[in-house]
Amino acid sequence: MNILVTGACGFIGSNLCESLLEDGHTVTGIDAFTENYSETIKRSNLVALMKFTNFELLECDLLETKLNQILNGKDVIFHLAGQPSIHNSWGGDFQTYANRNIVLTQKLLRAAAEVQTPKFINSSSSSIYGRVQSTPTMEEDEKRPISPYGVTKLAAENLVTLFGSEFGLNTVSLRYFTVYGPRQRPDMAFNKLIRAGKTGDSFPLHGDGSQIRDFTFVSDVVEANKLAAFSEVRPGSVFNVGGGSPVSLNNVITLLEEIMNLRIHIEAVPLGPGNPMVTTADCSGIERAMGWKSKVDIYKGLKAQVAWQSQ
Repeated sequence: MNILVTGACGFIGSNLCESLLEDGHTVTGIDAFTENYSETIKRSNLVALMKFTNFELLECDLLETKLNQILNGKDVIFHLAGQPSIHNSWGGDFQTYANRNIVLTQKLLRAAAEVQTPKFINSSSSSIYGRVQSTPTMEEDEKRPISPYGVTKLAAENLVTLFGSEFGLNTVSLRYFTVYGPRQRPDMAFNKLIRAGKTGDSFPLHGDGSQIRDFTFVSDVVEANKLAAFSEVRPGSVFNVGGGSPVSLNNVITLLEEIMNLRIHIEAVPLGPGNPMVTTADCSGIERAMGWKSKVDIYKGLKAQVAWQSQ
């Protein structure tokens, strides 16, 4: 198949591209190399992709690019580009989050509808739920995001669903629950924890570490994307994608110390806004619709990320 991946050089995007290329698909990756983290890291993710003759990279800003010609003839669009980070979204540049998460998604959807793209897979986030009243969270549960980032991701997801229900564009949104693994962004907790352990620096622990997350390994997220693209589901469908073994951050720290055989120095800092105490996913919907189940448990996944960061 002829596939387009936005955000191709990022954490999840580069893992997805590599898997699609290994499967024999022709992949066009788009990346603007925005300043949300080091371009050098994104370029290093690109190295693995450039080994494939069936890969092409377009370096461009989707907000400034005429998209119809790029999208024409593509069988699937995987949309992973956007502005990440709950913490940073509280800063003074909310316009960037609005542009890269909402406006960009709407522009891409319009172009996809105009060229009649057969399948559009959108990357959403568990942050749209906010502080949930019960767990595990189901797709139809109330959405009350508690961060500017979550607000923009919910708006983007709503647009994707609307283009499915109102225009018949074959869209699917996947709500990721705290993804980790090789190529994880340097601002994310596991990357920072491993780095702190290796350098002897302190890790700033927000809150008391008792917050529970449904940590999801990146290869499981990649598999969910591929199944969503190649399965028959109702246009506008939305599915949770969670790791299946929720644990506290304190438990993660203990596991990492065991895996690396060292002590991680912890610096307690306030929890801060936008951080629910529990996020866990009910993934029965995606299991019923396309047979997806998470395969990588937290210990195996942490070992894989430690190995990658040790290289």
